[in-house]
Amino acid sequence: MTGFQAKSVQYSRTAVIYIGGNDLRSTMTVDTGGACSNASFASSSSTSMLVLNCTVTQVGDMPLTVKDAAGQVVWQTTVVVPKPQVTLTTSSGAITLELDPAKAPITVNNFLSYVNSGFYANTLFHRVVPGFVVQAGGFNTGMVAKSELSPPIVLESNKGLSNLRATVAMARLGDDPKDPVRSANSATSQFFINLLDNTFLDYQDAERPGYAVFGTVVQGMSVADAMATLPTSTVNGFANVPLTEVTITSATQTK
Repeated sequence: MTGFQAKSVQYSRTAVIYIGGNDLRSTMTVDTGGACSNASFASSSSTSMLVLNCTVTQVGDMPLTVKDAAGQVVWQTTVVVPKPQVTLTTSSGAITLELDPAKAPITVNNFLSYVNSGFYANTLFHRVVPGFVVQAGGFNTGMVAKSELSPPIVLESNKGLSNLRATVAMARLGDDPKDPVRSANSATSQFFINLLDNTFLDYQDAERPGYAVFGTVVQGMSVADAMATLPTSTVNGFANVPLTEVTITSATQTK
């Protein structure tokens, strides 16, 4: 083995890893310790360059162990996978979110699925409550509800993440004592940014399961704060709707 380069190593996406050397064979195998699934060598691989493709499933250290056809280790290294980041480009400015798949994998995978499908393009920050939250991800201009939602996800509110200022959490149905499981496991595409420490939204017990935090605003919190100053009204039966629309023009996984 003479060289190594990891390109485009992002959580939930296909990594491309180049391994250089002499007399390399496609019969070699690569063990990632479960951090990258469906590992295979691309058809463009050659005896001097193996091109490994795999889907990144964990953040943090990703070990790479290359073995020959006999199972002997010929090379080892470690690649660091950063926490995924998503940039929301809005009509009021950009907001960058850093997600935590280690503690909220179901929620993060669901959110990234919507992001990478383009679902959030041209949606609104449709609910603004000063001193509380700004909420987005469910409506187009004119408060027209988005369709083609994925199935609701299991609530991950008891994973140790708290609804502190600048954290991001999933919106869901309010608690229904007649059907607590359905109301708890009802989040689809809508999410909110906490403007203050809203710890009363954290998990309390089965009857008060709270709201699942899955990330943090790492850049652009001032944009969310500015939204909270906008005049609001009731539109099509929905309260706290900004009279000046704040549109998400794009949502892009940037890391």
